[in-house]
Amino acid sequence: MQESVFVDLNDPQLFINRELSWLAFNERVLADVADASLPIYERLKFFAITTSNLDEFFMVRVAGLKQQLASGVAETAADGMLPAEQLSAISERVHAMVDAAYRLWREELLPKLASHGVAVLTRDKLTSEQKAAAKTYFSSSVFPALTPLAVDPGHPFPHLRNKSLNVAVLLRREGPKRKRNMRETSLAVVQVPSVLSRLVPLPAPQGVVLAVLPLEELISLCAGELFPGFAVEQTAAFRVTRNWDLNVDEEESADLLSTIQEELRRRDRGAAVRLELDAAASAELEAALAAALKLGTPDVYRLHGPLQPSDLMTLTDLDARPELRVEPFVPAVPPVLRDEEPVLSVIAKKDLLLHHPYESFDPVVRFLEEAAEDPNVLAIKQTLYRTSGDSPIARALTRAVENGKQVAVLVEIKARLDEANNIAWARRMEENGVHVVYGLIGLKTHCKVAMVVRREGNGIRRYVHLGTGNYNPTTARQYTDLSLFTTRQEIAEDVTALFNMLTGYSTAPQWKRLAVAPMGLQEKVLSLIQREVDKAKKGEPARIVAKMNSLVDPSVIRALYVASQVGVRIDLLVRGVCCLRPGVPGVSENIRVTSVVDRFLEHSRVFAFGEGAQAEVWMSSADWMPRNFVRRIETMFPVEEPALRQRLLDEVLGVGLKDNVKARRLQREGTYVPVGQDGAPVRSQMVLLEMARRMADPKPIESLMRHAAAPELPAETLRSPTAPVPPAS
Repeated sequence: MQESVFVDLNDPQLFINRELSWLAFNERVLADVADASLPIYERLKFFAITTSNLDEFFMVRVAGLKQQLASGVAETAADGMLPAEQLSAISERVHAMVDAAYRLWREELLPKLASHGVAVLTRDKLTSEQKAAAKTYFSSSVFPALTPLAVDPGHPFPHLRNKSLNVAVLLRREGPKRKRNMRETSLAVVQVPSVLSRLVPLPAPQGVVLAVLPLEELISLCAGELFPGFAVEQTAAFRVTRNWDLNVDEEESADLLSTIQEELRRRDRGAAVRLELDAAASAELEAALAAALKLGTPDVYRLHGPLQPSDLMTLTDLDARPELRVEPFVPAVPPVLRDEEPVLSVIAKKDLLLHHPYESFDPVVRFLEEAAEDPNVLAIKQTLYRTSGDSPIARALTRAVENGKQVAVLVEIKARLDEANNIAWARRMEENGVHVVYGLIGLKTHCKVAMVVRREGNGIRRYVHLGTGNYNPTTARQYTDLSLFTTRQEIAEDVTALFNMLTGYSTAPQWKRLAVAPMGLQEKVLSLIQREVDKAKKGEPARIVAKMNSLVDPSVIRALYVASQVGVRIDLLVRGVCCLRPGVPGVSENIRVTSVVDRFLEHSRVFAFGEGAQAEVWMSSADWMPRNFVRRIETMFPVEEPALRQRLLDEVLGVGLKDNVKARRLQREGTYVPVGQDGAPVRSQMVLLEMARRMADPKPIESLMRHAAAPELPAETLRSPTAPVPPAS
């Protein structure tokens, strides 16, 4: 045990600001845009994700800080920064990030695309043939869809939808001398139709495979046709980001679904929080737009390249060359699930663990599809936080109702940015006879739980699925997540009690095996940390390894500091936000924080407390954040099967900690640096992909784990291209 010295663990200097930590995460995404070893379309994806991440950051986090500032209610974060200080720091950091991203676009991505025969054109770089084709396309397919909007005393500045792309046009009247009181120039706005393709294909000169012109460039080229009698002095594309959070008083709402639908209709009228503007726009034009949107200079971002780069990914639909993208992979199916035996029969024999996307998500879908058709299944209960647009899971639940089973689904209609999609699914399932509920007032239901109740012999048996990620087959191919199937009695009883609490009137029970937020999850995490503290004080081996998306909760961070002070060895795999400051003398010298940003979005939550075979291992739907502990229904559940527990320790946590290719280590001052290679390169996601491929020749976990050091795996396999995906909750 180490000697601890007194340190005030409430000292703001011991905490990293949440917003700045998130920006550091996005800088790690941006770092892969600069990775010249990646195929060009993979680098382009990282560029698109960097900018789309910023959209959500401004719509939610920056908007929230601006609201605090406007209302005079200043919440001081654990790091001590006030809203105004955070907004100032954010503006400085994001301006630098955006400049770096667009510098990469101009100096690396655009030339690299050109070297592969892909030309993303601007209106001043067109050949005469291309210009003629562009004008023909404009007249036939674009002009009829446009609505030019004047801005003058009789025409107020239009209300522009969140994230909509627009072209500002400065005009000067042609012809006879203007009247004395007529303004020198007039402003107009043309909205770029989102229903039209953003990239317009044009004739490709010799040596060029694909030539495209962004739609806003085409509109700028032909703007004069929209304003006869005026000369176009200047055009500039711009984009507005608005406050996108919902403001719902659930206590006062008689019909939560209708209330949220109404708020969704109003949301596009949220206050503007950011203006993105073509870098070539004049100061006069910037001032006019900023004034109309009530934004200051720090809120204006000049872009030296195309706005909304996510639309550039349509290039991959137009250009199918495999050498320009990552090699596709097929998720493995574990040997135990390969025959015709039903998934329920497999689970009945023993617990089952799946590691997505390395292992297929299809068994989770099959679990529900088979239950829907099984005559002995009496009921299905499930939570849905986010799902895919054409969800096979929702279809299976509807089919179960048609087959006479009781089906109850909790649909979280407050899932941020997915509200409209979830409302549509809720309505559809209700119309098909599914019992749909919306959870507890004031809380989001974020846990990922499904239960099948089946008649067997003279009794019933409950089959449970608990996950770390959403019931979304699409993102299950892009996010790393975990699925646990079990029929263990105490877990099944807890899940039954959880559903009864969510769908009916019942108080929280004494949980037998689960830890559930907000009814004791935080306390359970703190008690598990304290147990390691107690062991360290006795001189016993003490260890904590935890993998999550975000670490923000001050109480948990202080508990980890205490654990470090008494000698507990702590490794944290935190993909995104981390407010804990490692390496502080006398406080966090025994804590390492590692982040992996790679082909798949690291999304699983796994926590191990204790050393070796004695370690207690938990999986969870929750990060260690105040919102997960206090404002959401979450579950944390133990993995009790020894082989599965060891697999999580060795494979999910162990391989992740060995990464020395894509891993970055958090420094005391809040920056991240590459871990650095000692010995053979280990790229954790590529090792896990290789392990999944070797499932065709099943081997014990111990044998597979020898490949974590990867001496026999070629370096090019470990460093093979990556494809980023956007973060999710």
